[in-house]
Amino acid sequence: MKTFEPPIAAAGTFTRPQVGTAIALGVISLLMSGLMPLFLGALANEHRLSATGIGQLATLELLSTAATTGLAGAVLKPRNLPLLGIVASLLLAAANAATIRASGLELMAVRTLAGGPEGVLLWIVIGMIARGPTPERRAGVLYTAMASSQLVTAVVLSLLVLPRFGVDGCYFLVAVMSALGAVAAFALPRAYGALPSDMDGGMPPMKGWFALLAVFVFQASIAGATVYIVPLALQAGLSNNVAQTAISLALALEVVGGALATAISGRAKFLDVLLFSGLVLLAGLGVYALRAPPWLFIGASGSIGFCALLIMPFIVPMTIKADPSRRAAVQIGGAQLFGGAVGPVLASLVVTNRDSHGALVLSAALLVASLCIIFGLNRHVERR
Repeated sequence: MKTFEPPIAAAGTFTRPQVGTAIALGVISLLMSGLMPLFLGALANEHRLSATGIGQLATLELLSTAATTGLAGAVLKPRNLPLLGIVASLLLAAANAATIRASGLELMAVRTLAGGPEGVLLWIVIGMIARGPTPERRAGVLYTAMASSQLVTAVVLSLLVLPRFGVDGCYFLVAVMSALGAVAAFALPRAYGALPSDMDGGMPPMKGWFALLAVFVFQASIAGATVYIVPLALQAGLSNNVAQTAISLALALEVVGGALATAISGRAKFLDVLLFSGLVLLAGLGVYALRAPPWLFIGASGSIGFCALLIMPFIVPMTIKADPSRRAAVQIGGAQLFGGAVGPVLASLVVTNRDSHGALVLSAALLVASLCIIFGLNRHVERR
């Protein structure tokens, strides 16, 4: 009896169910990155994690995810994708379930291990995006879906699950969502077609590394500033409610930014989008440095959330232009996660309990450096 074997999807020939499945797995892999403040804060409130442990655990899980994504992009061939998706989804579900009742070092170990399957699932969707004819459009769909799911899940958990079942109930729900990824993974193609270089795996060329450096530095800039929104608001004489409203608006406008990126992909030039977003982000950081009134502080937070997601999909064509083999493109997820993990650590070195403004100076410097790398790299590529 013949068994069903999903077809190999050549570059740019994915069906809608295949694209939707890969994006769904990508959303599952990135879900926890947006929910970490909620989950880690709840763990600390239940005395299962110290204040210092919050930063340590977040860094460990993000670095584990980034390292796995980067390693998979360098050494794995995109073959047997349904099996990989099923196994990774089930392992992630097991890790989320194992987090229930865990605390201290056990908690650290479990969440670090959870980064492994998260990285594999992210590698699967990035491989699909890198092979598309308009990768920025599919990246826009991924980031919009990610932001939307994080926002909806955070609201549901905060209002319905956390007050009644505590953080263990939240991890149980996320474990169920991860397990559903194993069902969806059956719709993945058996394998992806070759990249334009006829190579899967291997290291990017030097220009590809510079593009990844720009991605890493940019993400470190955003993460280094946004992690200090609450203390920055309080030091500006604003209330905690203003800070929470600013965070909520930033999450909501991330969805709008991702949707706009999807709509204009293929028509807008990535340099124009990057320059516009960079200037708006710098202005937002400038507002944080002032004793701004509540409406301006909240508006600046919304603009930062909007541009942070608007810019993300256009990083993909920037990277592909620098490295047409697209080997750097499949490493974008790892570079972003590394930046997201390192940014807060760097910012912690330049802030004090009374003054968090050093994080703004650092983030602005990193943002300018990232834009300089991008524009310098693009100019070098066009000259050749």
